Formats: sequence, structure tokens, C-alpha cells
Amino acid sequence: MERPVELVAMENLFSHAAGSDVPEPVDNLDPVICTAVVPGPVARAFMGFTDHTHLWWPMENISVYGPGSYVEFEENLILETADDGRGATWGTIDEWQPPLSFHASWYPGSTAIWSTELRVAFRGVEDGTEVRVVHDGWEGAEDPAGTRAAWEKDWPEVLDRYVRFMGGASD
Repeated sequence: MERPVELVAMENLFSHAAGSDVPEPVDNLDPVICTAVVPGPVARAFMGFTDHTHLWWPMENISVYGPGSYVEFEENLILETADDGRGATWGTIDEWQPPLSFHASWYPGSTAIWSTELRVAFRGVEDGTEVRVVHDGWEGAEDPAGTRAAWEKDWPEVLDRYVRFMGGASD
């Protein structure tokens, strides 16, 4: 018995899916975890991170529009605004627990379709407040390994700038 023409056409239509163009699964991409201690209580550390980001974030190296742009937490979004008014959404906050933590879908320079997961937690320690950044969910990125490698390099710089802003000693 011959197969219907429609079925053969459908097999040909999707035959590329079985080829070598299928991306490899994202396995063994560990979270990027960075911690820093800033002087002062947890509430002050949280506020410095979320209310004053525009004063310490390294916009010259890690931004969509570069120096002169402005980053802020506004409602459930993390936004960058260029000096000419253009805007880019860096993330969508889906869990907000001040002053202890927040969680966001993170996609600066991309779209929510290609988001990763970012959790920042604050806890009191003897010398002030420990800030812990856990960046994960690399399978959501367009280039999982490349995105992870970039943030593994960038998060220490970001936290170092934050620590200096908060009055701590940088590494």
C-alpha cells in the first residue's frame, strides 16, 4: 500500500529536524554564584542595590546603551534608559521580598524569550550584609554557554562596584 502524498510531504517538511543542525542539549552549565559583603544592615544593602543602581552599575562596560544611560528598578521591571530616551528592559521581577531578596527573568540586550534566571539575596552577617547573586537558567539563553561565560566574568565587576558604592573595600 502506498503512503498518502500528504504524509510524504509532511515528512519532507520536517526532515531538517533530524539533521545535524539541532543544537546540543545544555547540560552541566552550573549557576554563576558571586557573593560580597557590604557594611550596614540588610535593609540599607537592599535599598542600595535596588534604589540606587544607577549610581554604581558599570554602564560603561555592562549595558545596552553605554555611558550616559540610566538603569533602575521600576515596578516589576529592571530598565535601562539611554540619554536620548531609548529604553531597554533588562529583566522582569517575578518575586520581590524586600529587604531579603528578589528574583527576575534576566535578559539585558535581548528579549524575554531568551531570558535567564537571576536571584539576589541579602542576609545579615557579622561585618554587615552578605549579598549573594545566583545567576542560572542558561538553557533559556540564545547562546547558553556564551551567556554564562560573559556573566561569570561580569558579575564580579558588578559586585565590586556595588561594594565600593556601599562604602566597602573592593577586591
